[in-house]
Amino acid sequence: MPIHLRQVCLVADKLEPCLQDIEAVFQTPVCHRDPEVAAFGLENALMAFGSQFLEVVAPVRSGTAAGRFLERKGGDGGYMVICQVPMLEEQAQLRARAAENNVRVAYESDRGTWNIMQLHPRDMGAAFLEVDWDQKADMQGNWQPAGGLDWVDSARGTAISGIIGLELSGTDPQRLADHWSRVLGQPVQSHNGLPAIPLANALLRFSYGEASRDHGLTGIDLAVSDPADIVGRASDRGLPSWHNGFRLGGVRFTCE
Repeated sequence: MPIHLRQVCLVADKLEPCLQDIEAVFQTPVCHRDPEVAAFGLENALMAFGSQFLEVVAPVRSGTAAGRFLERKGGDGGYMVICQVPMLEEQAQLRARAAENNVRVAYESDRGTWNIMQLHPRDMGAAFLEVDWDQKADMQGNWQPAGGLDWVDSARGTAISGIIGLELSGTDPQRLADHWSRVLGQPVQSHNGLPAIPLANALLRFSYGEASRDHGLTGIDLAVSDPADIVGRASDRGLPSWHNGFRLGGVRFTCE
């Protein structure tokens, strides 16, 4: 089943300071803001990375799931892995596998030509897993959470061609990988000695995190035209940096 990674969501305590860092480091403008997230007590912004997206959400009132996440995490961090499947039947099959593995559906919305399904992060063990379907089934183009095709112009001429990997961390990486494998219906492979699950356009890597603040969606791998240039801008912003990456929004970005 071709499951494509289309979007990664971070949670920030305050939206604009995080966006200022992202725009300065990646030189990528905001391509979409979704007013509908206000119903969940949030505000958001999306940036196009190739035909994929980095989203940041921040709570604007108390009592939100995102706010509770920030309290547990002790700061900003990775929140959601958001994928797309080309057929509605494939989404239904994934929902059935989730139920077989005691994973609850945290949120679902059937909008006729677009169906959203979010699986509970406590049951998945590292992050929300969202798997969407829409009638156009355009894996590199139309994406309803980014306003359809409104994002396309903002992606032209940027230094980032895509999100090629995510790191999910916990106390037992193999067990976590096996669980995600059963839900996704994709095999576990070995990548640099660690378990990994290949999606159609990205690799999910599973690593060890000792403390609870080190658990969850902890890393994002990017394909970029000039890694040194991006890392240099991150360093200039005062972000913790190393030879091929930096820390922003509570996650490690690796540039390849």
